[in-house]
Amino acid sequence: MKRIGFTTSIPVEVIFAAGYKPVDLNNVFITDDNPGRLIEVAENEGFPRSTCAWIKGIYSAIIDRGDIDTLIGVVEGDCSNARALVEVLEQKGVNCISFSYPNSRNYDQLKKEIFKLCRYFGVEFEDCIKVKKELDAIRQRLIYLDELTWKHNRATGFENHIWQVSSSDFNGDYIGFKKELDEKIASIEKRDAKTEGKRIGYIGVPPINGDIYDFIESLNARVVYNEVQRQFTMADSVGIEDIVEVYRNFTYPYSLRGRLEDIKAQISKREIDGIIHYAQAFCFRGIEDIVIRNELKVPVLTIEGDRPGNLDQRTRLRIEAFIDMLDQ
Repeated sequence: MKRIGFTTSIPVEVIFAAGYKPVDLNNVFITDDNPGRLIEVAENEGFPRSTCAWIKGIYSAIIDRGDIDTLIGVVEGDCSNARALVEVLEQKGVNCISFSYPNSRNYDQLKKEIFKLCRYFGVEFEDCIKVKKELDAIRQRLIYLDELTWKHNRATGFENHIWQVSSSDFNGDYIGFKKELDEKIASIEKRDAKTEGKRIGYIGVPPINGDIYDFIESLNARVVYNEVQRQFTMADSVGIEDIVEVYRNFTYPYSLRGRLEDIKAQISKREIDGIIHYAQAFCFRGIEDIVIRNELKVPVLTIEGDRPGNLDQRTRLRIEAFIDMLDQ
């Protein structure tokens, strides 16, 4: 089965409809036994140290593994470095195609991009709709897992994070993914409700330091909202048959305005006490923090991550002080 890699969430229905295996290369990078080594591989190839670690990790995940048949590079609507990454990989002999989320969220432009993928992989749009109906059943379960986090207070922030972020490619096998998800949900349902003191929202790209969730819980707080991870589940579009409209509702690739509307609604719905805004080092999205702080009416702590591994001591102290402030 061909493995189709991509740099950020794409209309995965097309890949499944073609009978291929979608691979979110961000997940491949961060779950590697030694993701730091992958960064070193890219830097030894000439990638600047000031380049985002995710871009370097994706590059090495492709070159190092050598099992990606085609790369879909999202050159508009995600990382500003993705276009250059595609050019470097093409020179290395990797088969690459580009995909764009139009900044205008124009329906016809996005439809052209999705149909371009369909033509490339030789699938009919109607076949993608059939796959979407199957994926929606799984997405409905992910919505319930999310509710087990914020409404029923049984799931941890990390469980919420890892299952939602994995829905970008459903681990390449949505049937197996659903089975494992159902087993996980059954286990979570048996737990007593958690009683942490403060409810935290996490916004921004998924963290490169995965221990942030356990550390927050050690401080009598818990993450009950993962913004971008939740968007990967397409939770707000379950039941919508029009795939183009589904990916227009996906807030991450578009303007900050749409993201803020979603964040504000979730802060109110989930009774969130404070927000941790994660910004990846050297990423243009860090500038958006200026607007975020002015718009949100709850306390905001902005932290920055660079390389994979555990949180550094300075960041730990800042998170601890932030939660102490919320307690007071």
